[in-house]
Amino acid sequence: MPAIEKLSASEKQEIQAQARSRTLPAEDVRRADIILRLSEGQSYRRIATHLRCSVATVQLWKKRFETEGLAGLYGRHKGRAVSSGAAKIEAKILARMRQKPQDGSTHWSTRKLAAELGVNHMRVARVWAKAGLRPHHLRRYMASDDPDFEKKAADVIGLYMKPPLNAVVFCVDEKTAIQALDRLDPVLPLSPGRAERHGFEYYRHGTLSLYAALNTQTGEVLGTTTRRHTSAEFVAFLTQVVAGQPPQREIHVIADNLSAHKTAKVQAFLESQPRVKLHFTPTYSSWLNQVELWFSKIERDVIARGIFTSVKDLARKIKNYIAEYNRQAKPFKWTYRDTRNRITVSDSNVTGH
Repeated sequence: MPAIEKLSASEKQEIQAQARSRTLPAEDVRRADIILRLSEGQSYRRIATHLRCSVATVQLWKKRFETEGLAGLYGRHKGRAVSSGAAKIEAKILARMRQKPQDGSTHWSTRKLAAELGVNHMRVARVWAKAGLRPHHLRRYMASDDPDFEKKAADVIGLYMKPPLNAVVFCVDEKTAIQALDRLDPVLPLSPGRAERHGFEYYRHGTLSLYAALNTQTGEVLGTTTRRHTSAEFVAFLTQVVAGQPPQREIHVIADNLSAHKTAKVQAFLESQPRVKLHFTPTYSSWLNQVELWFSKIERDVIARGIFTSVKDLARKIKNYIAEYNRQAKPFKWTYRDTRNRITVSDSNVTGH
């Protein structure tokens, strides 16, 4: 029988993990906490006061631990028996969920549905939790209407999963109309119990666009800011990307279907640079372009809460962020788990060649 006063290292480690757990049921955490405090020599009354339980509860779990060890720290109460009509009520709740509320609102709340069916709102909440229903959540999507969706998607995915030998793959796009916003009121910094606060009023100094090329093998980003986002700027940025690569290296560029990416200037550039191959994602499928993940990151880290005294200040802070990011750059772990689920094309397309 384990002695609480002489817990082994493994027992103490396990009990500490349970006592600090944020996912275990509260009762399991409290039982582990009782044993841990007993092992530290705390009195029954002190433990009962601190954990808001009775002395008898402390004695009970001490006895069970000494008798059965860690395996004995489970509740014996079987809970309330399920009523005979519970399944019917659950089915009724789930069926009514498929229908819109009659009051003109767009979705149900637990209390609204409970009042409609004459049941307790906590029962509705439990049924929803069991079924994984969250009517207050909404996700939007954009379905691609590209007739060549599978072919284009397979081409891009192939470049991610099996890039050509001795070649480099870049994901390229532009983040347009980035605003250089300067707050008119002072920022109230983060403090205990209070989030950082920004004033509602701001001064808009202007906007710029950010061109970025993400190297899918290294995770490094090449970026440049411009005042406009035209075909000329896009070609100039591609020229910059090509200039940073060895003369004989094949360069694959993944881009979206923006009209500026398909102009005569772009076509002339590709003809003058035969080692550069441009791959377009399907329409409305920006999720296939990895640089969008990086754009999301710089938006959170710099742009959304940034304070910029001028467009030049905005450009400087973006440049500094890219330099710091590249010091510890890592490729995104982009995976496509089951190509049979959506992409059904020949192996030659899947390889991206």
